[in-house]
Amino acid sequence: MHRDSDKAVEICRKAGQLALDYFRNRDDLEIETKGPQDWVTEADRNVELLIRDELAKAWPDDGIVGEEHAAAVGQSGYRWVIDPIDGTANFVSGIPVWCVVLAGVAEGRTQLGVIHDPIHDETFVATRGGGATVNGKQMHVAKDVPIDAGTISIGFSNRAEARNTVPVIDDLLTAGAKFHRNASGAITLAYVAAGRLLGYMEEHMNAWDCLAGQLLIYEAGGRIEDQDADGMIDRGGRVIAGAPQVFAQLQDIASARWTAPD
Repeated sequence: MHRDSDKAVEICRKAGQLALDYFRNRDDLEIETKGPQDWVTEADRNVELLIRDELAKAWPDDGIVGEEHAAAVGQSGYRWVIDPIDGTANFVSGIPVWCVVLAGVAEGRTQLGVIHDPIHDETFVATRGGGATVNGKQMHVAKDVPIDAGTISIGFSNRAEARNTVPVIDDLLTAGAKFHRNASGAITLAYVAAGRLLGYMEEHMNAWDCLAGQLLIYEAGGRIEDQDADGMIDRGGRVIAGAPQVFAQLQDIASARWTAPD
């Protein structure tokens, strides 16, 4: 089931400009706390509304699932999954590490993924079977870099427990890897796809944070765990992804510490 990736990119870039305007005037933002280390702002809500409006114009029969608003049921069998601002904690703190995320899902698989970073003007795009690009240039995961010569990123949120994550960090450091976290899981997954990081691990992610990035990594020659996208939309799940030469090692570390994926 095909959707025009150029149109999806256009929508994300338009949303990114709105988010950037809010970021530059963030001292005036209304900020609400959803939970520990979990915030939402008027920027999140309004950027998502813009994306929803643009998607409805382009593909009126498609469903929409977003982080900040109720799901819209579609008739086509195709669903869009939105994170208007991934990295809200960074956003409200003035840290320039956040992005707009859009994934298209059909037949239980992510078919299209866009991650747009307005700060650095980088747009990461993948289509199933069509490869992955950053600003139109083909990208690939890191090749021939062992775990003790690269960096693995670990995500953490209030959906997981620190006592489960700390041993994983210890295992990675023991294996010789460097440890990285930037509080935006989506942009980190994009960096794995671009070969900037070797891999990514998180005990639990929501679909809007990970589906686009997982497709980017897969289409850039990396490996991801085989998960049903519809199940991820419903429940979320663990995310292990990386370059082929480190993926099995990351899975082994995760399997010793975390529950298996659905």
